[in-house]
Amino acid sequence: MSRIDIKNMAGEKVDAADLAEAVFSVEPNIPVIHHVVVCQAASRRQGTHSTKNRSAVSGGGVKPFRQKGTGRARQGTIRAPQMNGGGVVFGPTPRSHERRVNRKEVKLALRGVLSGKVKDSELVLVDEFKFDKPSTRQAKETLAKLGLADKRVTLVVNDEDVNTYLSFRNLPKVVVIGQTEANAEYLIDNDALVMPVDVAKHFEEVLA
Repeated sequence: MSRIDIKNMAGEKVDAADLAEAVFSVEPNIPVIHHVVVCQAASRRQGTHSTKNRSAVSGGGVKPFRQKGTGRARQGTIRAPQMNGGGVVFGPTPRSHERRVNRKEVKLALRGVLSGKVKDSELVLVDEFKFDKPSTRQAKETLAKLGLADKRVTLVVNDEDVNTYLSFRNLPKVVVIGQTEANAEYLIDNDALVMPVDVAKHFEEVLA
């Protein structure tokens, strides 16, 4: 089992945790991680991009000028794509960018990302976050004590821990997500992954 130190909010080691090998000590499958991250990023796209083709552009009921005698190329309508203000050829239209990804692949990618963070010493476990009320100043001090002041951090908190979420969400370079929001893209795109011990145990239960 992977053994990792547990720190408190003051940055002091208070304990150590044995993490499940099936979740935190597997060999990352890079192609699967890449596939899952690309699919998740694509699925977030709104797909509302739209252009007008020549049939949707207004105007153009008559020829813009006579057929012969002007010295110009003949034109039949101002809605043609070569005309200024005309329609767009093969332009984007509203559509869904969602891609299919299997749940087994999602779990395999999450296990690979978590294992990679442990291997690279980028996983930071905290015993618990104690915020009596939302405090960005206290959250900033906590990151400094953990040695993460200048790093891009992804913080995974318990879904019910509102005070911690509100305390960290306004800090630059910090992304705060609930444990049920965690996906491969969020967990991999950082310099340090921080989570309480109970969240790590949650991952063990869900991904084992």
